[in-house]
Amino acid sequence: MDGRKRMDATGGARQWLWVGVLGLGLGLTGCRTTGTAGKPDGTPNKQVVEFDPVTVTADLELDRLNDEELFAGGTSAFAANDFKQAARYFGRLVDFHPNSPHRRQALYNAGLAHQRLKEWDDAYGRFSELAEPAKGQGDALDASFRVAETLYHLERYDEATAMLATLVAREDLSAGRRIEAQVQQGICQVESGKTDDAEATLRKALTAYDALPDKAEVEDYFPAQAHFFVGEIYRLHYEAVKLEASRGSDGLAKDLNYKAELLLSAQGHYLRSIRVGNGYWATAAGAQIGALYENLYEHMVNSPTPPELNAEEAGVYRQELRKKIRVLLTKSINIYERTLEAAERIGSQNAFVDRTRESLEKVKSLLLADADAETEGPAVTMPASNAGAHQP
Repeated sequence: MDGRKRMDATGGARQWLWVGVLGLGLGLTGCRTTGTAGKPDGTPNKQVVEFDPVTVTADLELDRLNDEELFAGGTSAFAANDFKQAARYFGRLVDFHPNSPHRRQALYNAGLAHQRLKEWDDAYGRFSELAEPAKGQGDALDASFRVAETLYHLERYDEATAMLATLVAREDLSAGRRIEAQVQQGICQVESGKTDDAEATLRKALTAYDALPDKAEVEDYFPAQAHFFVGEIYRLHYEAVKLEASRGSDGLAKDLNYKAELLLSAQGHYLRSIRVGNGYWATAAGAQIGALYENLYEHMVNSPTPPELNAEEAGVYRQELRKKIRVLLTKSINIYERTLEAAERIGSQNAFVDRTRESLEKVKSLLLADADAETEGPAVTMPASNAGAHQP
């Protein structure tokens, strides 16, 4: 559910995972009511309601095609990555050929086409007609996962969480599908701000994965994703800690130490994600670790000097701070370089890799600026980074 949203393999990260108006053809299948309402005495009201003229334009090109031709046209368009045309053909079949033997498959394929186009409302409408999260198999089961994905992208996180919880509770699912559902459930909980619930859900998924005698039952994408999002939870905790000079040198030191502890916790989970060996999440995790150090650098550079320090003490404070900052920049550079080396080795190319290259050059320039500042004297102000540990 890959943005800040669930970052998925298509590069969608925050965006994850993944997935309502029912976008049905010409809109002729909308809600229709019949009957009359009577007064209490049973005498009917005579009412005249006037509407503005409505023009309905038929799809004349597809109107002459039968269901076989529509299905063939949609399949051909989808194979050619013409998803707009595929959605048009499959949608026409679904809406105007209710008895076609191809309707069920066309319904699913129409949802896929809308999903590729990021038309989440329309994708939801198609998939939800097929979905049976409690007992469905085959297309009905796959559609349930797709509905959860569309709900995620529509930011209807609680609904997505509920559907995924239903899937997780099914004892007939394979270990791989259950863990997939549980990881995605945890991601939706992260997005809805329920980080404690999310951490518990993600850890359950990882425990289930670790207990498997045959790890090949589960795609490495999902345990790597789970570790990544536990790291994201600790990154959010890290970002919530503010460095306030008004707390004095002791309070500031305490806050800084706590912030550093949270950074290390997040880093630990990102490293576990890297060790799983999935290329996408390995580069994503490496990028986030580097960004965390860069972000801590920014906080330290911009934090005001504790007010109780005199001029001499403030000078010593800044000198010691510069030493710590140099360490952070060096660590960040090292992590960024290792991430890019790994990405090149496995042939990974995604938004995280591009961002890592940009961040590496920026941090190198910051380190050079720090060296120049030390050479020229303490009066030179170090440049601040505008980077943050944000998921794309």
